[in-house]
Amino acid sequence: MSKRILAADDSAAMREILGVTLEEAGYDVTTASDGQEALALALKSQFDLVLTDQHMPAMDGLKLIQSLRQMEAYDAVPILVLTTEFGESFKLAARDAGASGWLLKPIDPLTLAEVVAELIAHEDA
Repeated sequence: MSKRILAADDSAAMREILGVTLEEAGYDVTTASDGQEALALALKSQFDLVLTDQHMPAMDGLKLIQSLRQMEAYDAVPILVLTTEFGESFKLAARDAGASGWLLKPIDPLTLAEVVAELIAHEDA
């Protein structure tokens, strides 16, 4: 059974890139257009990894991470932030919220697939 990934991004193009890249790598991908939709999906289903954009309407990535980390089912699930922010203050805020890591946009599909595989392998260990 393939691992399930939840990918939240307000950009339809980015959701398409994430979906195609990760499905080609063998994952089952569900997408959400903002943090609220992602949280609703996470409440209904269990995912093995969550990808989130930082800047989204309704609920940003850090608030999504904080909400997920309050749920027992997601206290140890890897969460990767996809962002254009590279400052140290953002990295600290993301880590404090419970992010497992982050990747800078634009996302290189090969790097994304490698990082996701590492995070999922670490979760299984």
